[in-house]
Amino acid sequence: MTTLPDGAAAGTAADHAAFLAGRRPAERTHVRVDAADPHARGRARGARLRDAIPAAFAVYERFFTLGGLTPDRIRTDANRALDAVGAFRPAARAEIEGIAAGAGLDVWQIAALNARTEILAGSTTIAPGECTTIVRTGGDGPFGVQTWDWHVELAAHWHTLESHGGPRSFVGLTEDGILGKIGINDAGLALHFNILGHERDGIGGIPMHVLAAIVLAEAGSVAEAVDIVRTAPVASSGSFALFDTTDAALLDLSPVGVFPVPAADGYLLRTNHFLTPDPAAGEKTWLYQPDSTDRRDFVAARLATTEPPSAAADLPALLRTGPGEPPVTCLPDPTQPTGLRWASLATVTLSPATRTAAILDGTPAEADSRPWRVLRAG
Repeated sequence: MTTLPDGAAAGTAADHAAFLAGRRPAERTHVRVDAADPHARGRARGARLRDAIPAAFAVYERFFTLGGLTPDRIRTDANRALDAVGAFRPAARAEIEGIAAGAGLDVWQIAALNARTEILAGSTTIAPGECTTIVRTGGDGPFGVQTWDWHVELAAHWHTLESHGGPRSFVGLTEDGILGKIGINDAGLALHFNILGHERDGIGGIPMHVLAAIVLAEAGSVAEAVDIVRTAPVASSGSFALFDTTDAALLDLSPVGVFPVPAADGYLLRTNHFLTPDPAAGEKTWLYQPDSTDRRDFVAARLATTEPPSAAADLPALLRTGPGEPPVTCLPDPTQPTGLRWASLATVTLSPATRTAAILDGTPAEADSRPWRVLRAG
């Protein structure tokens, strides 16, 4: 998958950036919830986003339809995912139901948002986006950065989050109506999140976004986070980069199991392909290749020739790319149709030592020109 094809009559990088900027809200929404009861916590979140969540669902409904998915299948898949969540973590199901109540939507619609990755795995035409993650494990680490690259049509439909009242408080970003995505909790447990693709991906397990939220809401360390992931019924694919003040782990999650990826030269580096052999044997290589390998090789070469960063704030510069380089900084191509326009919607750094998430509403190339929102867990 190539975001900016060679020779595409799509304008300059400035044109792409202007197109992305036009899709952002004037001010990014921040949601703070604080309730011990998960349904009440969800209801407060849904009420805060009562206008935004239906708009986000409308965008995904269009993607589902463009992907050849019927309304009956979408509803059925959403309810199956919700049942899996309820069996594994009743509190997570209660929070999803609370979001629906607060937003004035049916529960299955919020379940569909939370299972959007798994539902879209059945699409015949809508390809997934891409992300790049670096975690510095040596020296003054661990700390990390990632781009969140996704469809530009969703540029207005995410928010920063501060969640209190559960087993652990956490901060980060997520999409409107979705329990969690990227963040850090009050124990200093950080989670970066990339999507992968396996031939057996589908419905029937815990959606990746819900699992990320559960880890942030419960885990007090990397070891506890890995235990949660290993006990979860997984029927889809993703990667969690998990790190705290002393430990780090990179996981391949897939329907054939959960596999750790060793650190190399003081870094965990992730794009969008499997890095362990068992899940790689069933990878949907047509989704991300050769782009994913090109991006990973490019960043690895850059890390090998760059002075090791001393803080998370040094990392975004390593994700900046330009013409002729792999699209680590991902800019949308306005000439492409809906479903084929990807962009780095956000750039996120996570710092366990200070329990902070710094979130940029923009690409790594804008790290010095746009304000960062810094959130502290706990």
